[in-house]
Amino acid sequence: MKDGWTYLASVMDLHSWKIIGYAYDTSMTAELAVKSIENACLNVKMTKDIILHSDMGSQYISQKFEDYLDNKHMIHSFSRKGNPYDNACIESFHSLLKKEEINRRKYYDFNTAKKVVFEYIESWYNRKRIHSAINYMTPQEAHEVA
Repeated sequence: MKDGWTYLASVMDLHSWKIIGYAYDTSMTAELAVKSIENACLNVKMTKDIILHSDMGSQYISQKFEDYLDNKHMIHSFSRKGNPYDNACIESFHSLLKKEEINRRKYYDFNTAKKVVFEYIESWYNRKRIHSAINYMTPQEAHEVA
């Protein structure tokens, strides 16, 4: 891609495996991480006491990110360094995105890639892709049942 690397910060509802918020840009920053949470909050009415789990990347332990979570009364949780198991679900999603979409073609520019990521999440992953972990439902179906 002529625009170089791109980055996706995403928020998954662990009950339904639905991607409820994400942000996509050309750099992984605290602003990108906050934007993904802002977008998730558009889909969640009550944010008080929601546990948000993340890794210990600098964008997720930044003061800007922590301030946003505090403002929304969310609880931040993360594993100790070198322990990847708590992030397995979101890592699995990112792996699927790469295997099923990103690595299958080349993207000319950022806007084309951004559109493809949007279509993958909103049209395929959340609404059509079934998961054995949620009784062979789609994340949208599991979300609606909850």
